[in-house]
Amino acid sequence: MFTRLKPYQVVVDVTIGLVFFVFVSGFHGLVSSYSDLAVSLGLGIALGFRRFSPAVSLGVAWVTALIQMYWLHLGPGVADFAILAVLYATASHGSFIVRRIGFVSIFAGSLLGAIYLLGGGASSLVNLRLDLSSIAEVLRLGLLLIFYLALLLVLLGLPWTAGNLVRTRIVARENQTARARAELDATAAEQDVIVEQERNRIARDMHDVVAHSLAVVIAQADGARYARVNAPETVDEALAAISSTARDALADVRLLLGQLRHSQSEGPQPVLADLDRLFDQLRASGLTIGFDVEGTPFVLGTAQQLAIYRIVQEALTNALRHGDVSREVVVHFTWTPIDLEVTISSSLTSSPATAELRVGHGLAGMRERAALVGGQLQTEVTDREFVVYAVIPATTVPA
Repeated sequence: MFTRLKPYQVVVDVTIGLVFFVFVSGFHGLVSSYSDLAVSLGLGIALGFRRFSPAVSLGVAWVTALIQMYWLHLGPGVADFAILAVLYATASHGSFIVRRIGFVSIFAGSLLGAIYLLGGGASSLVNLRLDLSSIAEVLRLGLLLIFYLALLLVLLGLPWTAGNLVRTRIVARENQTARARAELDATAAEQDVIVEQERNRIARDMHDVVAHSLAVVIAQADGARYARVNAPETVDEALAAISSTARDALADVRLLLGQLRHSQSEGPQPVLADLDRLFDQLRASGLTIGFDVEGTPFVLGTAQQLAIYRIVQEALTNALRHGDVSREVVVHFTWTPIDLEVTISSSLTSSPATAELRVGHGLAGMRERAALVGGQLQTEVTDREFVVYAVIPATTVPA
């Protein structure tokens, strides 16, 4: 019912009401009658309340107008122009119900005003005791009533219509602003999702590159330390493998960090042809790897090849870190007409609980990489064997 106004708006409205009261009171002379002062005061209050409470303003204007016409018997004056501002505020600032009451007030006020004017300015009940015996007189009064009614409808309807149009424009502008803000929020959220996905992808690549390279470096360093006494000639080979692995890892990390700084940069994208180099690195670290292929190979997309490479890399790195390196790790590719089935079988040094193998970034990253290209990945733990089984389709259909 009441609108919360800013301090300066309150000051402006109160000032307008006071100035209006002073101006109208002295319009017809320095000394006004008590009746004129009462009407001016009532309509000045209605004018001052028009934005703070359109309902109160409309009610005060109604009461003042009825007192003016049917009690004080005062004709229309300058003070009545405040009613136009009240109707405007009713439509532009009022609630739905207040706007409807203002709309009804246009017709009710016009009818009462027309009857008042038709009665010659006195009470309608008295001044309507006219000579209606003549048909011409009846027609004259009827046409005059229609004229007054139409005139007042236009006079009172215009400010209400203008206020309603202004309100509609303001609401449309607010809706447009809200839609623009929603679009900006949606765009920002979409950008955040894209950035988060890209960061997750880079994090997976960082994990794969760093974890694999460090595992190889550690294995080579441990092997060189033990071989220094029994086979000193193998130390140089181990150091060369450490240097090569570390140099490759450093290059990959630099590319990934460059991709973090510049989104347009390309990160490392290994393919199936790089598996031989991966096998050589791990074999040099002491891991025995068997690789066999079944079926007729076909060309896979870059995304599928990257997923397969990372899955094999992670599985072999886990075998080097947690498995029995004295036993062979078997990598088996089965090419079918629609997909590639990858099986990596490694031996365990003990029988760990299945739950322990399901945690960590490694297995989760392998599953995610398979899912991103529409494939599936499963792991199986037996008494002394850990098997990774992945199916990568020929066509990328993200899950």
